[in-house]
Amino acid sequence: MSRLADADLSVSLSKKDAKKQLVEAQQRLVHLRLLLGGQIGPGELGPPLLVLFEGWDASGKGGAIKRLVGELDPRHVRVAQFAAPTFDEKRHHFLWRFWPVLPGWGGMAVLDRTWYGRVLVERVEGFAPEEAWQRAYAEIVDLETTLAAEGTILVKFWMHLSPEEQLRRFESRQADPYRAWKLTAEDWRNRERRPAYEDAVDDMLDRTDHPAGRWHVVAAEDKRWARVAVVRTVCEAIESALRARGIDADPPLAAGA
Repeated sequence: MSRLADADLSVSLSKKDAKKQLVEAQQRLVHLRLLLGGQIGPGELGPPLLVLFEGWDASGKGGAIKRLVGELDPRHVRVAQFAAPTFDEKRHHFLWRFWPVLPGWGGMAVLDRTWYGRVLVERVEGFAPEEAWQRAYAEIVDLETTLAAEGTILVKFWMHLSPEEQLRRFESRQADPYRAWKLTAEDWRNRERRPAYEDAVDDMLDRTDHPAGRWHVVAAEDKRWARVAVVRTVCEAIESALRARGIDADPPLAAGA
């Protein structure tokens, strides 16, 4: 069963509802982030928080990341973007280049594109031999399981949208001189190979969804709905991890409440 096919792309939020729900979720995240960072509450550093973003081109990863970290103190979160590996990076194991940005205790990192490139673009475009990308599924699960065993809260998103909505966004970008830079020949080429990418995504979701790192397929047809869903999901993951450690994640009551 394809998890992509199961995603309900009809979900949406009105502008008014989205604004209200996003503000509430962001406020909740600020509280939780300060708690993890030891800035409030017991004052001890909480577990590392690592949020991974993958998705179709033009699926709204950048906009979702912006809303996720926008209300946080920039000193308390690191956002890292990964493109194709450089010549020097290719000389190492494919996971090597990601280690420097992983968060420590009390830290938070957001990765825009991740080690899943090995089983997506590198698989589909033939940049990695089959033996290498087939082996990568287990290597990735081993890495994520190890990070989780050390305490990391891992949240993984696949931003999903229809080919029709993707085309509409491509054409909108192409017509806007201030956004046209976001659209590349590679984006159009990848779109032509969507069936192959869908197969790769389905395999990725099936083979790398594990207890320490569940996949969240976010219906991104409506950007407002997707942005709220992302922030809420991260909040829920933090709250679950803190409860498991016996830490009270509820904000204190305001004076006079």
